[in-house]
Amino acid sequence: MTVLDAGCGPGRNLVYLLREGCQVFAVDTNSQAVEQVRRLAAALGNPSPAENFRVAPVEQMPFPDAIADVVVCIAVLHFARSGEHFLAMLNELWRVLRPGGMLFCRLASRIGMDFEPLPDGRYRVGNSHWFLVDEPMLLAQTRERRAELVDPLKTTIVQNSRCMTTWVLRKPRAA
Repeated sequence: MTVLDAGCGPGRNLVYLLREGCQVFAVDTNSQAVEQVRRLAAALGNPSPAENFRVAPVEQMPFPDAIADVVVCIAVLHFARSGEHFLAMLNELWRVLRPGGMLFCRLASRIGMDFEPLPDGRYRVGNSHWFLVDEPMLLAQTRERRAELVDPLKTTIVQNSRCMTTWVLRKPRAA
């Protein structure tokens, strides 16, 4: 199985996949985090070459189209600067996902709590300004991509401070 972690950080979501021998690709804008993922893969004996782990933004991943069976993007999309930036990131996640593949996203949302709105689709979440999605937006993006919602949207309210939603899609096999 080929897995791409978009916004991998230091690799905490990759440990199991690396141990199981999956071919892993990953990007993050933090060069130290990417280097840590390279070391983690080597330490776990994973056969993925070091060049699979790149310093790059999610919206400009340096990988070929349809490279991954599974794309994971965990706690990244809410850092979008605007609706346009969010769509650029989402389109890139979709580009690298093979037909029939699965996209697993966990992202901050407005599902379950109200937040102070700011310009460009962002909201004040504590001391941060995040791009927050809602259920109609996620379902519209699912329909627009002709994707299958693999699991119903699930949202967790985290200690009454933020909402994290899990959004899992399967890309259609035929265009």
